[in-house]
Amino acid sequence: MIYFWIVLAFVLIVLLLFWLMIRSFKITPEKHLKTPAEHNIAFEEVRYPTKNGKQLFAWWIPDGKNSPTLILVHGWGKSASRLMPYIKNLHAHGFNMLAFDSRSHGDSEEDGFSSMLKFAEDICASIDFVIDEKQVNNQDIYLLGLSIGGAASVYSAARDNRIKKVITIGAPANPEDVMAYQLKKKHIPRPFIWLFFEIIQWKIGIRFKNLSAENNISQASSEFLIIHGNNDRVVLLEQGKKLYRATKPENAEFWVIPDAGHSNCHYTPGFWEKILEFLVK
Repeated sequence: MIYFWIVLAFVLIVLLLFWLMIRSFKITPEKHLKTPAEHNIAFEEVRYPTKNGKQLFAWWIPDGKNSPTLILVHGWGKSASRLMPYIKNLHAHGFNMLAFDSRSHGDSEEDGFSSMLKFAEDICASIDFVIDEKQVNNQDIYLLGLSIGGAASVYSAARDNRIKKVITIGAPANPEDVMAYQLKKKHIPRPFIWLFFEIIQWKIGIRFKNLSAENNISQASSEFLIIHGNNDRVVLLEQGKKLYRATKPENAEFWVIPDAGHSNCHYTPGFWEKILEFLVK
């Protein structure tokens, strides 16, 4: 009988640990509390299909058919509303803008377990929408991605030569490193983290090493501006350094912002000037 209780206790501990790990990365869709209209910015609400036919929601902010297009990509659990400071400060500077909600985020359609791969697929669908539906004459695409949105932008740039410039802010070089760091802070034993990661990779259909920005960025012909706060406690600065070390030096610039964290880099004096200099040079 004692063995039964030992086995039962072990099973309950395993279930509890997996529940904690799943809960750590569970998404509660963030709805739009603000729109560009609050800043008197003309925009259009649009919807378009992604890879498996699910509908994405986005704001289209036009400048002109001869302008390049800047696509804004939010982070994990966020929505296009998180990009409002970028919309406010970067619009009307010579490019169209598209800010979309990735699947299972914001007002886009639910699609089960979210992943960095789905973010990248949604970026590709957004590019197709701009070129095929909006029929812009200038087909140069720029990406600006926050956190996992930045990492997904790197992965996309390695596979799509329409992407000419990429800005990442607080992007992980390897999602496995970042998730392991967060789980270790919760005192999850290493073997359970390994098993959890194996399950995730099986579910999303790709190994982390093949998905990571660090292992893809050198394959891209895009120009990169990699931005990281030196006090980032979500995605540690070392991730930004690893990402930069993996680039082609002639194609990349690395800006470490003193005293900035994961979500407040844009409050730094000179931030918008730096972004615009990179985009319009």
